[in-house]
Amino acid sequence: MMTKRNLIADRRDLILKELLEGTGAEFAAAEVDGGLRRGLRVWFAELDERHGPVAELRPYGLKGHQINLFFGNFSGDVIAQILKAAPEDVQLARALVSSIRTDVAIEIPGQSFEQWSVSDGSFRIRATIRDQEQPHDDAALVSTCHEVIVPLMAAMAELIGYDVIEDRDNADAAAYEGAVLKTVVRRRERNPRNRLLCLRIHGEKCIACGLEPRRKYREAGAIIEVHHLEPLSNLLEPRPYDPRTDLVPLCPACHRAVHTRKPIPYSLEELAEIMGSCDV
Repeated sequence: MMTKRNLIADRRDLILKELLEGTGAEFAAAEVDGGLRRGLRVWFAELDERHGPVAELRPYGLKGHQINLFFGNFSGDVIAQILKAAPEDVQLARALVSSIRTDVAIEIPGQSFEQWSVSDGSFRIRATIRDQEQPHDDAALVSTCHEVIVPLMAAMAELIGYDVIEDRDNADAAAYEGAVLKTVVRRRERNPRNRLLCLRIHGEKCIACGLEPRRKYREAGAIIEVHHLEPLSNLLEPRPYDPRTDLVPLCPACHRAVHTRKPIPYSLEELAEIMGSCDV
């Protein structure tokens, strides 16, 4: 008897590549059997699937995908770490989930979409995508990864504390942008989820000149940069840092242009005036 192919698991390498590019984290994966709903399960490579969050991707009907996010049976240590997440990390995690397209049905049993939290191992998120013309095509799977699995797992990474740079002498210091502690400032600037959320909200299009590098350069086009609207040097006091309102995408040329003036970069309005005055 011939074994029916797992059309999702066949794209394992493609899916892992998209997750790495989207979150900056390494993932592991395993095939999931389930009759007609055979799929793929992914988890952070640094944790095995029993000790942390897992996202399971399966077909949904004939023209859709369903993603279930849950925690392994031995995730107590990771959940204890999540319970210590700072308020701004929780805010960013919720914002990442909220950035998922509105046509994707999101269910968080027993909790509201706006104020969910991970309190124990029973936490679940289910996302359902319908009406995909060719759900097993590479393009459809890439879209599902980019639009759903990446923000879900990025939210979990934020709560767990991936890429956090801590100062042992100031472990209880608030992670405010512009704080005197350089380690804390580096922590916020290097956090790949800040960049991810900025680009999910504003798109990968330069807000100054309109260039979309990915459309122009294809595979080589992941070069859009993220710019602080308010320079850190302008902050008189540390304040909570929100990548939804404090960051914008700029192409490399425009980003370099605004920073040619030091110590205070040009504002976007000033850059627009300069660009306008150069039109012939």
